[in-house]
Amino acid sequence: MIWKLVVAVLAAWRVSHLLASEDGPGDIIFRFRRWLGRSSVGKLMDCFNCLSLWVAAPAALFVSHQPTEWVMSWLGISGAACLLERLGQQPVVVQSLPDTSQGDPDHVLWPEARATHRDDPDTESENVSEIHQKLSG
Repeated sequence: MIWKLVVAVLAAWRVSHLLASEDGPGDIIFRFRRWLGRSSVGKLMDCFNCLSLWVAAPAALFVSHQPTEWVMSWLGISGAACLLERLGQQPVVVQSLPDTSQGDPDHVLWPEARATHRDDPDTESENVSEIHQKLSG
């Protein structure tokens, strides 16, 4: 039973990856995606996670024919294929934003303009050209 699950996961990943990310032999998948265009099915071809759900459904029949086991196998195979896809991607690096509390002359608003609105919430919002005129004049 375990070997069937492993084979089903690998097959679901392979077919989903082929359809979502590859051109295929002789560019057949590329031409098929181009033919589908921006239709609902065409948009589905761009989403690995979406494709894995559809591809995992028949793959789950390889694992089980019992309805409740089939549903759990279907979702498990799709989830495992998604995890395999993520393992092959570059890691996401989260970087902190630079400190802009002192203002930056390259930006449109200066610290004085931002402080005016932060310090006095009752003040009506001024347009940027009026603020610029006050600061430079």
